[in-house]
Amino acid sequence: MTQAPDLRVAIAGLGAIGLRAAKAVDAGEVPGMRLTAVSAKDRTRAARRVAEFRTPPDILPLEGLAEVADVIVECAPAAVFPDLAAGVIAKGRCLMPLSVGALLNHPDLIEQAKQTGAKIIVPTGALIGLDTVRAMAVGTIHTVTLQTRKPPNGLAGAPHLTDNNIDISNLTEPLCVLRGSARDAARGFPANVNVAAALALAGIGPEDTQVEVWADPTIDRNIQSVTIKSDSGEATMTMNNIPSDDNPRTGRIVANSVIATLQRMTAPMVAGS
Repeated sequence: MTQAPDLRVAIAGLGAIGLRAAKAVDAGEVPGMRLTAVSAKDRTRAARRVAEFRTPPDILPLEGLAEVADVIVECAPAAVFPDLAAGVIAKGRCLMPLSVGALLNHPDLIEQAKQTGAKIIVPTGALIGLDTVRAMAVGTIHTVTLQTRKPPNGLAGAPHLTDNNIDISNLTEPLCVLRGSARDAARGFPANVNVAAALALAGIGPEDTQVEVWADPTIDRNIQSVTIKSDSGEATMTMNNIPSDDNPRTGRIVANSVIATLQRMTAPMVAGS
């Protein structure tokens, strides 16, 4: 029996998540995939980072990734998401976005993917239980609420805080800085709460998914708690994520989630819905 050729993988962004994912693919942790290219704002730094890889990938501009890869993992700033995603979708490739909040603002990409044969796969990331949410969404979900708590430095600089003059630099107790929909959260915290967008896409949408964002100086973990009620049951799920050493806005598990999602794409057996 002829073995299928390896899928070609490109990584857009070599920050805490992208570099970890790139190293994993290069090291053979994802059978059936090989790293062909990466993209980064600082190409010189990127070249140094991949120089010791077993097979150093090409370093290309964002628009060149879809030309040389079947799967493009987006780990870049949300501002570049529209242009990158549009090119990937137009080529009929597989897009794995980490800037999930930006995807909420571009639902047209999903419609375009239907036309081009592209696929958009959103990793679970820092949440727990998206398989449960998807299963409940087959029936009727009544309510979904996400409470996200982060140390203040994990939310610092977010547009919502700046626009509303919310100072979290000297907190001594937890402060709720946003109550609203998943769309509100994605707009106000584009680099901090992509989990809200992922939850909304798996469940009942960005308007009906309710979110609380807390800046909490009493914790050193990123805590995500989901409460869901549906016609098939109720669930409460909480995850305490260790922040990344390189980027406190995201948890270490996010890079692991990307790797696990890539592994799932080529695995001969998959557990979970």
